[in-house]
Amino acid sequence: MLRIKCLRGGCRGAEAIHLFGAMLGCALTGWTQKAFQSSLSTAGSRVQGKVVEDHVTETKEQDCPVCSYNEWDPLEEVIVGRAENSRVPPFTVEVKASTYEKYWPFYQKYGGHSFPEDHLKKAVAEIEELCNVLRHEGVTVRRPELIDLSQVYTTPDFTSSGMYAAMPRDILLVVGNEIIEAPMAWRSRFFEYRAYRPLIKEYFRKGAKWTTAPKPTMSDDLYDQEYPMQTLADRNKLAAQGKFVTTEHEPCFDAAEFMRAGRDIFVQRSQVTNYMGIEWMRRHLAPHYKVHTISFKDPNALHIDATFNIIGPGLALLNPERPCDQIDMFYKAGWTIVKPPTPMIPDDHPMWMSSKWLSMNVLMLDEKRVLVESNETSLQKMFERLGITPIKVSIRHANSLGGGFHCWTTDVRRRGTLQSYF
Repeated sequence: MLRIKCLRGGCRGAEAIHLFGAMLGCALTGWTQKAFQSSLSTAGSRVQGKVVEDHVTETKEQDCPVCSYNEWDPLEEVIVGRAENSRVPPFTVEVKASTYEKYWPFYQKYGGHSFPEDHLKKAVAEIEELCNVLRHEGVTVRRPELIDLSQVYTTPDFTSSGMYAAMPRDILLVVGNEIIEAPMAWRSRFFEYRAYRPLIKEYFRKGAKWTTAPKPTMSDDLYDQEYPMQTLADRNKLAAQGKFVTTEHEPCFDAAEFMRAGRDIFVQRSQVTNYMGIEWMRRHLAPHYKVHTISFKDPNALHIDATFNIIGPGLALLNPERPCDQIDMFYKAGWTIVKPPTPMIPDDHPMWMSSKWLSMNVLMLDEKRVLVESNETSLQKMFERLGITPIKVSIRHANSLGGGFHCWTTDVRRRGTLQSYF
């Protein structure tokens, strides 16, 4: 019996269809593709009198190129972002609400232009070295396309220029054998997906599922134009109520707001992720996955992985400056919660797009190996006490662009199975 689940809101282009549920994965993908291919061939014969061959291949489950259920299974393939061509986003309301006041003059000066050239060159070199280290550790590394981000574009609702293709974690979420493109909330990231499309199409042709969440219009109605920017007390009060600069006008979310632990996925409401976006994901992934909304004492919530980072089965890092309001449910489930040490990054190092707590934004290569900033010696010792070997890499200049190891990557394939840990 076939069960077809229609999603309210749908997808850009084709509707997202789940046949028999996500557990059948790539074993069913070949049947679906053959049926789709047959339909294309029939249509082609009517229009052109000949059949056009589609190069989508039938794939066995064990050959699916995309498969990742959590944050710690042995990493086999990863997408690493590019610092090249990165540009400072225009200083719009959603950017202002998501950045620190001390850096607002930087955005006013450089918004719409390239990041400082010397700094950017160092970031490019650091990410190249990161790729080399990953390859040395046995991981296949893939990269997005280099695209021109300087072009100014206009939609019926706004005008902007681009930003970067540096943080694949922000735009791509892998759940099982499915790649989900996130409908991000910054106008400067509207066309960022174009850098990743060649890779995604390749994975799709080889058997992966591919879903694009509803693209937001990003009209003024998506943003609270009166959102308090400078009064910390007001922002704390609103955050406690689950209110941020993004409204509930339409669904939006960044993929980096979701943290995976098998059948349980954790997400926070933030400056870039609203409840409509969370609900879209909840319905899309049900019934095989449960999406839990959690919150933290953080007036500037933006991406969960520098606040709450799961590093193993029942093991997570929790930012000591951002307590979790639902921490008891993790303790009741038998989890171990570890508070990482204070970051060692110097005060004079520019962190234009994030906080020093990118130190805990680590990437697990498996349960016993982790990528850690080479200058964060206190954090390295913490991992050693946990029985985890730190793989040391320096990406300090790349940090300035808004990401740590977890942000700069999206794991495409980890060797493991779907399990419940919660």
